[in-house]
Amino acid sequence: MWDSSKDYRLRVLEKSVELFIKTAEGANLKGIWNKKKCLTSARAMLPEIQVMYFSYIEPAALAESPQVEDMKLKVREIIDALGGDQWHVQFLNLVNKDEKEKLVESIAKMKFALNTIATVDERLKLGPINDPVIGIDIKTGEIVSIQKKDNLIVCNVNLGSRAITVVTNDLTVKEGNKVGVAVLPPSVFQGVTSEGMFLGAGEGILKNVEGELGSMPHGIPLDALNETRNLVETFLK
Repeated sequence: MWDSSKDYRLRVLEKSVELFIKTAEGANLKGIWNKKKCLTSARAMLPEIQVMYFSYIEPAALAESPQVEDMKLKVREIIDALGGDQWHVQFLNLVNKDEKEKLVESIAKMKFALNTIATVDERLKLGPINDPVIGIDIKTGEIVSIQKKDNLIVCNVNLGSRAITVVTNDLTVKEGNKVGVAVLPPSVFQGVTSEGMFLGAGEGILKNVEGELGSMPHGIPLDALNETRNLVETFLK
């Protein structure tokens, strides 16, 4: 019997819903959106997660559960209430330069939360794994463009179905590098919002990983996931 009450995927799922609620409540979204609908749909997910916690069924069965299906539908409701698939564009277009940095961070947190909720079934299908890294997405990506900012490099990373921004202090990264990416709760570095972290081992990041864009990378050294484990544990505190 799988102890679903301690499943990292469900724990990250719950924290992601809470992150969305907190961010949506405080975000400076000036466009047209249905805030009440967004928050109602998000809050309705929390009791469903409790049911999953105490189901004690195998992860693969949880992936097919009515609770997961309902949460995926609620994500769709939230996106529609925000204004559709490109909801973030209208909000970014309606703020001035001074407000933009904070709004970019808020939007990144909301997008992280919604994506984490919508894809929890994919991680559950990986089976009974007791490891913090199973709670978030680990993807193969390609660095499309880079921009230097002081002692950091801001990277635009193609994950196949979407692109994210990753900030790194590894000054040797180049356009075209194929990288392993941990998609994490966004953090801000020198005014730039980073939506993930490159996997690394030894003194630098891995720059030639194997795997299709958007899929889990192959052959990643175990120690390349150590920092990701620490960051997931920090998110759960």
